[in-house]
Amino acid sequence: MKQFFLLLCLFSFKLTLGQEKTHVYSVDLSYSYGNIARHNNSMAHLITGHPEGVFASISKETFGYEEWAQRYNFPDYGLTINYQELKNEALGDNFGLYAHYSFYFFKRNLMMRIGSGIAYATNPYDKVTNNRNNAFGSTLLPSTFLMLNYKKNHIFKNFGLQGGLTMIHYSNGNTKAPNTSINIIALNLGVNYDLSEEKPAYQHTLTNDKFTEPIKLNLAFRSGVNSSDNIGSGQFPFYIFSAYADKRINHVSALQLGGDAFLSTFLQEYVKYRSIAYPEESIKGDEDYKRFGVFVGHELFINKLSFVTQAGYYYYNPVHFESDFYQRLGLKYYISPKVFGAVTLKTHMAKAEAIEFGIGVRL
Repeated sequence: MKQFFLLLCLFSFKLTLGQEKTHVYSVDLSYSYGNIARHNNSMAHLITGHPEGVFASISKETFGYEEWAQRYNFPDYGLTINYQELKNEALGDNFGLYAHYSFYFFKRNLMMRIGSGIAYATNPYDKVTNNRNNAFGSTLLPSTFLMLNYKKNHIFKNFGLQGGLTMIHYSNGNTKAPNTSINIIALNLGVNYDLSEEKPAYQHTLTNDKFTEPIKLNLAFRSGVNSSDNIGSGQFPFYIFSAYADKRINHVSALQLGGDAFLSTFLQEYVKYRSIAYPEESIKGDEDYKRFGVFVGHELFINKLSFVTQAGYYYYNPVHFESDFYQRLGLKYYISPKVFGAVTLKTHMAKAEAIEFGIGVRL
């Protein structure tokens, strides 16, 4: 399986590299060394060394032929593959494949790269063979990373250097317990190489025109599977219906206000278990598993992609699972101006509840 995943990553790398030759690409390779953050006392036994990793990335540069690229100071975007040695026998090693955006500041000397993708865990939890791994309950893990680097190009011909701080998050979003998750904070140092001898000039055609839109109605449906924190409790489907209004206040931002209806079937099993296992608690076992919430949010637009952050409150929550407040963050992709797909993570502060896959319309 390791070999298959590596071949998949290398194929994706080669496929991206082989696109139109008129486009401008760069590659970089970095080594990282750091620590696993102890965000939960139950994972202390998993921190036995300093994780080491390798990042390899290919990026397509932008020069402002599309207006969104000018607004974000000509970012680049591409693919990253990662190998992470976690220095713990129970955790094993992780292989990751990510799509990334890199944003530049201070005369393009400071690079902030954000990547989102999926990782393959070589040694997830198993109740017989690996019951010490309470971080990963599944083999496939949604993963994100943030890289903040000083970057200097063309130090020697097309070669340059970069280095700084990297943060990596591995979690299965509670699709299967256990899911304590792992956060790595590391230093990284690497080299970059420009694949193009000549580059076009950056375009500066934006005007200071103001942009707004009327209030729009959004309808969305999200679904997936998740579980409670109780190991062995099983996986159950959930269904979420959302309606909200948004107001586009400029080219890059919109404000949101709306409501959610949550049908999380894992709560049916959860309340039965808690009522029997913890009779001292106030759970009876026949509580309604449905929840209803209201939320406010913000949407940041980057080309056809957008980043969503929402904060909500359950006004109907009979079980009071985790908290009466919830958060959602993730990505939307606009298939057309009125139709979008979404992948979002719903949490109660630092506790993930579900990875949501959705589709919606903006009327």
